[in-house]
Formats: sequence, C-alpha cells, structure tokens
Amino acid sequence: MLLIILSLVAAAATTLLQLYVPILAGNAIDHIIGPGMVEFGAVSKILIKMIMIILCAAFMQWLMNVINNHITFKVVKDIRKKAFDHIQTLPLSYLDTKQYGDFVSRIIADIDQFSDGLLMGFSQLFTGLVMIVGTLVFMFTLNVTITFVVVILTPLSLFVAAFIAKKTYNLFIRQSEKRAAMTGLVEEMVGNEKVVQAFSYEDSAIERFEKINDELADTSLKATFFSSLTNPCTRFINNLVYAAVGIVGAFFVISGKLSVGQLTCFLSYANQYTKPFNEISGVVTELQNAVACAMRVFELIDAKEEIPDKKNAVTLQNVKGSVELKNVNFSYVPDKKLIQNLNLLVHPGMRVAIVGPTGCGKSTVINLLMRFYDVSSGSISVEGNDIRDIKRESLRENYGMVLQETWLKAASIKENIAYGRKATDEEIIAAAKATHAHSFIKRLPNGYDTILGEDGGSLSQGQKQLLCITRVMLAVPPMLILDEATSSIDTRTELKVQRAFASLMAGRTSFIVAHRLSTIMEADMILVMKDGNIIEQGNHESLMKLGGFYSELYNSQYKQA
Repeated sequence: MLLIILSLVAAAATTLLQLYVPILAGNAIDHIIGPGMVEFGAVSKILIKMIMIILCAAFMQWLMNVINNHITFKVVKDIRKKAFDHIQTLPLSYLDTKQYGDFVSRIIADIDQFSDGLLMGFSQLFTGLVMIVGTLVFMFTLNVTITFVVVILTPLSLFVAAFIAKKTYNLFIRQSEKRAAMTGLVEEMVGNEKVVQAFSYEDSAIERFEKINDELADTSLKATFFSSLTNPCTRFINNLVYAAVGIVGAFFVISGKLSVGQLTCFLSYANQYTKPFNEISGVVTELQNAVACAMRVFELIDAKEEIPDKKNAVTLQNVKGSVELKNVNFSYVPDKKLIQNLNLLVHPGMRVAIVGPTGCGKSTVINLLMRFYDVSSGSISVEGNDIRDIKRESLRENYGMVLQETWLKAASIKENIAYGRKATDEEIIAAAKATHAHSFIKRLPNGYDTILGEDGGSLSQGQKQLLCITRVMLAVPPMLILDEATSSIDTRTELKVQRAFASLMAGRTSFIVAHRLSTIMEADMILVMKDGNIIEQGNHESLMKLGGFYSELYNSQYKQA
C-alpha cells in the first residue's frame, strides 16, 4: 500500500511540474514584446527555471517507473505463486480433464500478458488521470469559456475507445484460448516425439499445428486490427479539440481578453489534456488483453479445491497395514458405472494382487486407496479408520508407490532417490544395490551426482523405473502399491528386483497390479476383476484349480506353442 501511495505522489509531482512548464513558457513569450524589444534578463531567468523543473520532473518520472515496476512484478510474482500453489490443492478429477499445456500457458504466458497490462496501467493510467485533473484546474484559472469547449468535446474520444474495446475483448479471450491450445499441442508433440516419428505422425502433427497456428494468427490479427483503431480515432478527435481551442482562443486574443503567451499556454494545456486520453485509450486496449488473460488465471485460482481434511482428521500412528473396503461404488462419469459393490478385507502383511483385462478398474482401486478420488458410496478403512477421517498427508506417506509411468525431476540421481525422505549417501547406495540400480548408476559420468534432464533425460525406460523403485525402497513405508512396477525392466533384472521386492514386502501390506501374471504368482491373495467387480478371489493354485477367468488369462500368456 505504501508503494502505491508513493507512486501516486510521484505521478502527481511529475504532472504538476510538467503543467508548470507551459506557464513559464507563456511568461517568456509575453516578455518578447516585438523586434528589438526582448527582455533578455527576464527570459534567461525563466529558461533556467524551466530547465530545473524539467530535470525534477524527469527524476520524479523515473522514480515513479521504478516503483511501478516493483509493484507490478511483486503482484505478478504473488499471483503466479498462488496459481502454482493452488494446483497442488486441486483434485485429480479436475487435473485429468485439462491439457497440461493449458496450465503452462495460464501460469507463464497469460500471467506475462497480465503483467504487461498491469505495468502499463500503473505507468500511464495514474499519470494520465492526474494530468487530466491538473490541466483542468490550470485551464479554469486561465479562461472558463475555452475550458468548457475542451471539456465538452474531449469525452468523444472516450466513447470511441469504449466502443472499440467492447469489440476487441472477446477477440483477446479467443486469442488466449488459442495460445493455450498451441502450448498444449507443442508440449504433447515434443514430449512424445519418438512416438510421433515411430508412427510417421509428423504430417498429421504439422497439420494440427498449422490449423491452430492459422486460427491463432487470424484471431490475433483481428484483435490487433480493431485495437489499433483506438489511437488514430482518439487522436483525430483530440486534434479537432486542439483546433477548436486555437480558433476560440484567437478571438479572445483579438478582443484583448487573453495575451498571446496565455493562448500559447492554453494550447499547451489543451494538448496535455487530450494526450492522456490517447494514452488511456491505449491502456484500455492493452488492459483488454490483460483482463482476458487474468480471467483465465483467476479461473484456475478459483477452481474448487480438493475437499479439505476434516477438522478432527486423525494422523495414523504405528500402521500395521490393515485395509478394508466395504460396499465400495465409484464411477468417473455418473452415468457410467465402474466399481460396483467392491468388498475386500486385507490383513497386515498380506500381498494382494489385482489382475484383469484393461479397463476393469485395477488402477482405479489404487486411486481410491490413495484417496486421489473419493468413493461414490461405501467406505475404505485403514487401521479401522475411514480414510475420509484421516489426514491425506498421513494416509499417503504410509504408502510407497511405484507406477508404470515413471517420473523423475531435473536434479541429480541422488536427489531423485531421496525424494521421499532425507537420507545419507550410505542409505541411498544401499537402496540402489537392493534394487540392482547401483551398477548402472556407477557407469554414469558422475555416478550418483549425475544431473538428469527433464523426466530422466537420456536414461532408458527400465533405468528410470529402477530409480523409482529405489526411491520407494529407501522410504520403507508400511504399505506398498506396485502398479505395473516392473513392466519396463528386462526379465533377468526383473527376477532380481522381484527378490528385492520380496524382502521389502516381508511383513508389509502390498497391493500389486500386474498384467504379467508371473510377477504375482506368490501373492497371498489374487483378486480377479472384470467390469468393476471381483469375480474370482484366491491364491494362484486355488484359482488355477477353479478353471475360471484367471485360469484363462494365465493359460493365454503361457500356452505352449
């Protein structure tokens, strides 16, 4: 608030100093009576005074710009932080419905556009308003009649600016949307360039890009064209005002009611009075773009957060790994049922495998266990507590999770392994040896200090998967979730990792989602899912004897040629 007050004071000081210059200029002109009748002493003093005032005005304007930059970038920094922080609180159900590129566009491009508009608003809007008020006061002291001529005609430029602004606002909204679509497409194509080239999708990708690019160019051109009309239209009206002041003022000079110096001063004021209208109309146009971008940013910030933890939510203590699902029903889309009446009791230390065809709800069960989504009805309990009564952070830190989709941050291998907890170098190396990642890490240029690029850089998918497994091995949580955790590892390494997992899972409740049934044959319980229901349940031997759906799945994978 203090900076805004200082900015306003600097703007007022700048304006008042600039408004005093025409008075001095008019006085200097009045001291030039005619040929050979110039009062050089008086003119010299006035010129020296003018130079000092101009220098002071320049300094105050510089100070105002420094303050405005500080205010703008601080506001933008806070908004960007708030937007990013808010993403961390949004439910996955919201994030899953948006392109990731859209979030990138809102937090980076849209906020940058908003920043430009805000800076222009601070720099020109404040000074423009102060200039208008100041010049009106000075003009009224010189001549009321001419001042009324200026006041009556000038608002025409505002009506023109407002009319054009209404036309351009929707175009700037569409421009932001098209920019977001382009960001999303570029991120999608560049991030999956191997797949694009493997399936010869280059031409189709170029066609999609050109379509969005053409739409963006068309929308931007229209928005720029209409917004560019503002300045010349307002300048035309303001020139008419200037001409009217000159004509009316000339009659006052002829009648002796105004001196030539005063008329010169008045013309200068008329020009200074109309100039802010040009600037403000330009600011309004820029603000249209800024507001359109700000709307998208604030739409993200205002998005409904994940349901907060209850006030009396508990923190799990001494977790053994008892999990129970009672009459669980869930669907991503209300009219399309997925999980129906799912019941399951898992005792501490059990290894539970979930198998079934694609889309049967295996990964959905994992999402529900972690409370990434809340059940539609029924309940899930851990240690006898409904997970909706447990703090999310407490629930999730008691699970170790390895997904089929790997994620590594742009940092050293050591930092990636220790992502879930603080650990010594010895503990990190021990975890890597347990998952057989140590050997390939040592072959890297800087070993554990090797800096990885985005999403693992040049590491193979199997190596990235091993690092993710090592990350969980280091955390040693009481419960484990392995969702296709070894899908990208070769068979020989997989056998070694399975032995490491067997050691890790000893005494810990584990949920294992797998397509390769060889990885879950030793599970204590195998749940066979189909269309959201558990259709078979038991260990490997009992399910094979049953000769049902599981038996068909197993035989389809291991049928001898």
